[in-house]
Amino acid sequence: MPLKFLQYSRSLLTIALISSSMLLSQSAVGADDSIKRAISDHYDSHLSELFLWFHQNPELGFLEQKTAERLAQELRDLGIDVTEGVGRTGLVGMIENGPGPLVLVRADMDGLPILENSGLTYSSRSRQLNLDGEEVPVMHACGHDMHMTTLVGTAKMLMDNRDKWSGTVMLVGQPAEEIINGAKAMLEDGLYERFGVPDYAIGLHVSSGMLSGMVGVREGIVQSSADSVDIKVRGIGGHGAYPHQTIDPIYVASQLVISLQGIISRQINPLSPAVITVGSFQGGSKHNIISNEVNLQLTVRTDSEETRALVLGSIRETAANIGRLNGLPDDLLPIVAMGFESTPTNVNNSEAVRRVLPAWTEQLGYNPLITTPRAGMGAEDFAYYTQTEHNVPGVFFSVGGTPADLMREIIAGNESAPPHHSEFFLIDPSSVKAGVEAMYTAAIELLNNPES
Repeated sequence: MPLKFLQYSRSLLTIALISSSMLLSQSAVGADDSIKRAISDHYDSHLSELFLWFHQNPELGFLEQKTAERLAQELRDLGIDVTEGVGRTGLVGMIENGPGPLVLVRADMDGLPILENSGLTYSSRSRQLNLDGEEVPVMHACGHDMHMTTLVGTAKMLMDNRDKWSGTVMLVGQPAEEIINGAKAMLEDGLYERFGVPDYAIGLHVSSGMLSGMVGVREGIVQSSADSVDIKVRGIGGHGAYPHQTIDPIYVASQLVISLQGIISRQINPLSPAVITVGSFQGGSKHNIISNEVNLQLTVRTDSEETRALVLGSIRETAANIGRLNGLPDDLLPIVAMGFESTPTNVNNSEAVRRVLPAWTEQLGYNPLITTPRAGMGAEDFAYYTQTEHNVPGVFFSVGGTPADLMREIIAGNESAPPHHSEFFLIDPSSVKAGVEAMYTAAIELLNNPES
């Protein structure tokens, strides 16, 4: 993929350089080489094949029937009690091993409606009817195949090493992360009431643009909040040659698109990150017809709940006032819908991160703490597990997925990392090994926390 995503990859260059530096400073063997050998053996004998199966059989959010069935069977084959159908297509596996903390370990399961063009020999060719009944191509364009495979590998390590920990592990196979509804659905279906409130929650995400096998974690905010917003801009239609007899919703909506950016530049503190992107503008049917409505679709990202409330409130006010400015009566003002796809900010608990860091440093051979600025405002509904009334301490970390040969080209400026949610997205399957090592190490450390 020669330079198709140069701008994107440059935004990840800092992460790439960190990955390169980590690789150079990493010791060849961690503190416990038996862990590395056990994970590597399991990867060679089973996890590599399992990754390929997940990659070639992706399914969309709340439609992960085969995926959930396979993941549930994998956990049952390890001797784990599994409950399916939690939050529609989600599943929960419970490992009880004496007294101690309850640690939630989560992997998301859904793919995206994209036709894969990665060039991989095992590319997905799956198609599926989406929730609207339309047939679409599906691929794992965000690494959830790696996440699920890592969950299975972590589960096996926990089952094989029960003499090293005490407590309970809640393994969560979560649906519909891509439409930021799955975690919320599982909680609304009584996840914590039925299986217990965790003392800690752990999650991971594979990262394109970060060297395969490297682990990175941040204290504090990890991902932004995300809110999908639909705005129906109504008008009074008519003939394109007689605009004075109409109120043109395309004209009104165009003003609204510009005014929405004024919220960010003139109403929000410039030191408080926020983004409004209008991703879809649909209206009209013919050259000479002024239509009756236009539909806008927005994504809104912020880094604090205070800023989030301000931005969302201002969107409602701006839409209504632009309508009034153009002479629309109250019964035809724009209709704003929000709350149907949303997640709060994903914030790591600093105390929990600091507890895990020494264990990671000893096992991995380097300190994975990342202190450089984030590259963008991606979101993660893992936040729902921690931002409840229970304030569950969370540790959410990244695992590099970019193959070493591609990373060398990225650092040299000759190539670029394929972005997440792209038809060209790909990761190194063996990144699963680092995912399992980091997830297992974090879980063991938190399970052996005497303060819980």
